[in-house]
Amino acid sequence: MAAPVTAPVPSSMQSSLLEEASKIVPDQQKLINVISKRVRQLSQGHRPLVPVLPRMVFSDIALQEIIDGKLTFRDAADPAEEK
Repeated sequence: MAAPVTAPVPSSMQSSLLEEASKIVPDQQKLINVISKRVRQLSQGHRPLVPVLPRMVFSDIALQEIIDGKLTFRDAADPAEEK
């Protein structure tokens, strides 16, 4: 049986944080989108919503924010549901 295909984890991102965050946002594509948007915000000067530890990169901060419940997401409304 073949192993499941997963996206490669950047070496700078802590895999333990990624595992914890994926329990909260199980859809990998949505998790990537949430992280990338938050990383963009942090790189533009937005303040972190969690304490930053030494060696934490923006992606780690975004993951910790998801884990701590400081960063949430919502699905786009289905057009059929709006009627």
